[in-house]
Amino acid sequence: MDGKTERRRLQDLTYGIVGLGIMGGSIAKAIRENILSMSGAAGRVLACNRSTACLFQAKAEGVVDRTFTSDAVRCMLSDCDVVFICLYPHATLDFLAQNRDAFKSGAIVTDISGVKGIFEERLPSLLRQDVDFIIGHPMAGGEKEGYAASSAKFFIQHNYILLPQPFNRAENLQLMRDLVTAMGFTRITETDCRTHDYKIGFTSQLCHVIASALVESAEDEGITAFGGGSFEDLTRIAMINAPLWTELFVSNREKLVGHIDRFMARMTEFRNLIDASDTDGLKALLEDTRERRVRMGTIRS
Repeated sequence: MDGKTERRRLQDLTYGIVGLGIMGGSIAKAIRENILSMSGAAGRVLACNRSTACLFQAKAEGVVDRTFTSDAVRCMLSDCDVVFICLYPHATLDFLAQNRDAFKSGAIVTDISGVKGIFEERLPSLLRQDVDFIIGHPMAGGEKEGYAASSAKFFIQHNYILLPQPFNRAENLQLMRDLVTAMGFTRITETDCRTHDYKIGFTSQLCHVIASALVESAEDEGITAFGGGSFEDLTRIAMINAPLWTELFVSNREKLVGHIDRFMARMTEFRNLIDASDTDGLKALLEDTRERRVRMGTIRS
């Protein structure tokens, strides 16, 4: 960004959302409710989506100011100071390649993808020097799909991960920190792509695998009549977007398979202790589990 743009307030910027699903819609709502609701705000939210139903709804609700169909996205990009690309990981990279010359000079562009190694590999060849792509990952969302399920409240007291690259400008990184904080995120973690993929493979992708496996292991679909909350809590995320999570699992397969192997080893340990009626060993393992979980902590209420 040039010097004049750097000094502008968040509430005066034009934001573009590419892909108005649950995450794109939530970002648009968070910007509208938490930033552009400020007194004297002159900023706007523009949105592009392949299907038009959500665009009409977002416009009618006052969440976005202008909408664009996919064939008109280049017109939108040329007007945006900050662009959130809310597409699947490989689709995000393809979008950058196809629209490299359409972005406004000085724009900040970011993503929401759940894997980052592929970005580190391809980004340098996709970028213009006057456009700053800041790799990001909002650690929030819901189990349902589509704009209708979106909410600005998803981001409150959640983590946002930023992955600064050598080519990122310091002032743009600071603007992103300010922006995601204003959107409601409580903690910003900054790391590299390899560390991100390893840890997200555990805290997110492995959890989705476990939840899915638990559902698939049920012999009786009526088992929920005996539920008291535990099954429901553990399997909420099993109501999964199959195409998206298939891409995430396969894109991060090396790290994810390692986590699955370690989890299976622990499951075998529990299974063997229970099968042997080893109460002392089982009690010790459960006590260790409790202590470890307490040390892990949480930032969410």
